[in-house]
This record gives sequence, structure tokens and C-alpha cells, in this order.
Amino acid sequence: MVRLTRIYTRTGDSGDSALADGTRRSKTDLRFDAIGAIDELNAALGVTRTAAAASSLDPFLARIQNDLFDLGADLATPSRVDGSEQLRVVDRQVEALEAEIDRLNADLAPLTSFVLPGGSATAANLHLARTIARRAERDLLRLHAQEPLNEAALRFINRLSDYLFVAARAANNGGRDDVLWEPGKNR
Repeated sequence: MVRLTRIYTRTGDSGDSALADGTRRSKTDLRFDAIGAIDELNAALGVTRTAAAASSLDPFLARIQNDLFDLGADLATPSRVDGSEQLRVVDRQVEALEAEIDRLNADLAPLTSFVLPGGSATAANLHLARTIARRAERDLLRLHAQEPLNEAALRFINRLSDYLFVAARAANNGGRDDVLWEPGKNR
């Protein structure tokens, strides 16, 4: 269990910060970019949940927020910490996303064009979270090019943006209230 007794430590005042394994790196390190993007995504999902609180989507969004903390812990621990079990994203978390995508997608109206972010407040927030998830994925892939990451973590963040797209359509009355792109409409 995590226990925080102090919020500020002053140890990062010089521009570096510690990872969970105790190593210190510059706050501009790609690993901190990836961790920060996951944190931003989690915050966006928190905002999304305020709009989706009465929705059937909320329990799964809560699950995703918890899984994103697992992903953050995975990223914050590049090497084994002595005396503790390594927390890593696992395939079962990816499979849960896939199952939920399939469940939601089964009831969606077929797409006839690209979907513009919008519709209901919940859908708009889910689309915003989806774009943050895609940026987070790019951050993870840049880091992965330098330091190998957990493959399940990479699959999880890729599948998460797919889930957020499908969930946004579900929030738009099963896709019936999606805002569709009309190519060249304003020429």
C-alpha cells in the first residue's frame, strides 16, 4: 500500500526527480514525458467521469483510471526494486479493454463518415481523452525506442484509445447522435 506523509520534498528543485527504483533523472527525460502523459490522461478521464456519472460507462472508466495508475507505476519502475513485487500492466488488462470494446461496439450504428469530436458532453470529453491517449502512446513509443518497455503496457495504451472512441460513440446515443464529417461542406 502507498503511504504519503509529505507532499513536497524539495528534492526536485534542481530539475531532476526520482523513479520508483530510486534512480534520479532529469524531469525532461522521456520517461517523465510518458508518465506525465498518462497522468494527464487520467485527469481527463476524471473530468469525463463527472459528465458520465449517471452513465453505464462510469464503472469501466473508474476501472481504467485505476489501470492507468498501474501503467504509471510500470513506467516509474524501469528496474526491479529490491524486496518488492514488480507492478506491471498485464495482458488481462488489455483483454478487459477488448471485451468492453466488443460489447459496446455490438450496439453501435454503422459508421458512414469520420466522427467529429462532439455530440454529448460525455462523448466530447471521451474524444478529448482519446486524443490524449494517442499522444501518450507516442510518448511511450519514443521511450520504448530508447529503453524497452513492457509490451502489455504498449498494447494497453493502444487499445485504450480504441475503447475511448467506441465509448464516445456509445455516449452519443449508440452512435445515432454522432457528429459526422461532411467533406468539403464549407467550400
